[in-house]
Amino acid sequence: MNEREDKGGGVTGDEGKKILSTGNSELDKKIADGLPLESLTLIEGENDTGKSVLTQQIIWGAMRQGLNADLFTTENTSKSFLTQMESMSLDISDYFAWGYLRIFPLHSVGFEWKKDEMQGVLQALITHMQTSVAEVIVIDSLTLFTEYASTDMILAFFTNCKNLVDHGKTILVTLHTYAFEAETLVRIRSICDAHLFMKKALVGSKYVMMLEVGKVRGAQKTTGNIISFEVHPGYGMKIIPMTFARV
Repeated sequence: MNEREDKGGGVTGDEGKKILSTGNSELDKKIADGLPLESLTLIEGENDTGKSVLTQQIIWGAMRQGLNADLFTTENTSKSFLTQMESMSLDISDYFAWGYLRIFPLHSVGFEWKKDEMQGVLQALITHMQTSVAEVIVIDSLTLFTEYASTDMILAFFTNCKNLVDHGKTILVTLHTYAFEAETLVRIRSICDAHLFMKKALVGSKYVMMLEVGKVRGAQKTTGNIISFEVHPGYGMKIIPMTFARV
């Protein structure tokens, strides 16, 4: 696949804004027709609520739009990530082979997590993102860093990400809600341009995943939208047309 399917660098919305499509039209409709390019998005939730699935869908959309992407992951190896994508009928192995997607597993053999070195690690990550050719950068997830980094380091990291956004990068960060104090989460959310909250809900006799749109820059009408979905092997994300009562 040495020729991209779309070299436009993003989809243009109704108001002429450049947006990052998820590659799933139903999902895009609920998220302001897609996330704005050159933005910082926080994807927050507990364990097994679909955060990684959503980032995988977004990476698929980025590949289909002709964008380059970097994935920094504490959740997968390169092989397991590509296998998961294929199981969702989102085969990106060709994009990976041609270098349009680069995967950086942060659980590398020989890598030691140390508190006294974490500031340097976070700064190295920022430097890499700054010099990378990737327009879209996904960090899945930041939770592991919180065990070794202070609150000030984490907030400085998000501020530095926001500065990169001002220079053309589109950055998405996932994290587990339990790993942060409430006050810290409020400050992180305020720095970000978009905030998506993931959770599970028991509907009848089964659990479904839910995505709540906390905010998307320049798209107040979508705030509060709730999207329910299931993940089916061989199909991927399937939006469930259900109405949930707000508590």
